[in-house]
Amino acid sequence: MNSRPLPVNRRQVLKTGLLAACAASDAGAQEAPPLFVEGYTGQVSYAPGEEVTLCVSCGGPVFSVEVTRLGAKPQQVWSAADVAGKAYPVPENASSHGCQWPVAVTFRIPPEWRSGYYQVVLRTRDQGGGFTHRNARTAEAGCFFILRGGGAAPRAKILLQLSSNTYNAYNNWGGFSLYAYNGRNGNQGHRVSFERPPASQFGNWELPFVEWAERQGFEMDYIANNDLEFHPEELQGRSLVLSVGHDEYWSAPMRDTLEKFIEAGGNAAFFSGNVCCWQVRSEDKGRALTSWKQNYHSDPVYAARQGYDLLASLWSHHLIKRPENQLTGVGFLWGGYHRSHGQLMEASGAFNVHRPDHWLLTGTGLKAGDAFGGKDTIVGYECDGCELEFRDGLPFPTHRDGTPESFEIVCTAPAQWHPDDCQWYDQWENGRKGHAVLGVHQRGKGTVFTCGSTDWSHGLRGGDPAVDRITRNLLEKLAV
Repeated sequence: MNSRPLPVNRRQVLKTGLLAACAASDAGAQEAPPLFVEGYTGQVSYAPGEEVTLCVSCGGPVFSVEVTRLGAKPQQVWSAADVAGKAYPVPENASSHGCQWPVAVTFRIPPEWRSGYYQVVLRTRDQGGGFTHRNARTAEAGCFFILRGGGAAPRAKILLQLSSNTYNAYNNWGGFSLYAYNGRNGNQGHRVSFERPPASQFGNWELPFVEWAERQGFEMDYIANNDLEFHPEELQGRSLVLSVGHDEYWSAPMRDTLEKFIEAGGNAAFFSGNVCCWQVRSEDKGRALTSWKQNYHSDPVYAARQGYDLLASLWSHHLIKRPENQLTGVGFLWGGYHRSHGQLMEASGAFNVHRPDHWLLTGTGLKAGDAFGGKDTIVGYECDGCELEFRDGLPFPTHRDGTPESFEIVCTAPAQWHPDDCQWYDQWENGRKGHAVLGVHQRGKGTVFTCGSTDWSHGLRGGDPAVDRITRNLLEKLAV
């Protein structure tokens, strides 16, 4: 069939459209895509000789890895460059069930590496787009792992268990955490996976303690929270187990392991607050944890009506009947906030001394009524206390809240809950005021100390002489 030439105006329209389509195609091919790199380790903790795996998603062509042990002196121990990058999708349930990314990097831990917290830094770069935005771009992200003891160094008498469960509980990567305030659309999750890019609180609380302890020559080994559950053998040969900072989420096997250790003559020191507040249940062999918290009525354990021992809610909940006071001497129900969450914002941030002759205060020069730690706000954020009453000017536990009969209160500071946090609990007493309580008690053959505040280590970072001496007194007495 014969065809006639198109009119000039129609030819021009088609030509213009074709050129526009080609230009759009070229621009799409040359436009700079998002540049990112994110990753996580295959396990939260490792033993010397084990192989570390890194699961990485990267928008650049290659990425690099640097591994550094954080302590008094950061020490870079391993690196890799020009690792091929590849981007992977984020599953809708990544927050609760992990990313399921393949392993991109592996390396074996040599026996000479010291136990500790190891920061992994991931970096990538490119040159931007082909026709526009032609500039060097970089992206950086991090993850971490904890190296347990057992290498070339002798086993340390002091064991620091890092609050890795708490890190994970607050991590909202993928959209959800165990909190509504930082969840997508204000929703609170009840299961959080370790197999996703992490968020860490190590730098705010544990690191100042670690830097101080290593400068003073105290040898320590390190474990993750759930190593108390999955590696209880880590307590063998130890004299003192430490908790520092924000140690909020504990499983029943974790608590069982530590309480058994103390009963047999081991010691524990909680330079921490909000300790063992929420019960969690480990799932998938420690790859995730679940806690229903204030929504305990949605927990399958509650629905089963066959015993509430493992109910994933407050350890102090009347259905669980195992308040954290029985372990630490104090609990969050009789503590609360100090200079945080809008509560007691004008408070001093200091402890007030009640029993200056106690061995904990030896060498401090503190007297009854003195205050210490206010410069560095060592009483801050979240605090634990016990129900107490004053007799002849001195505080005594009532023991109605589970605090042991042997518990002795040495120092206190005021604390209180925010009304929005406590009203869900059906046995909360409106108007209750609490305290941060520093004290000590005996449990079986062991000794347990608590400072009742998340922020004790800030006093070590700031060089407070009383905080320094009390910490030294305790380690020297209990780590033998």
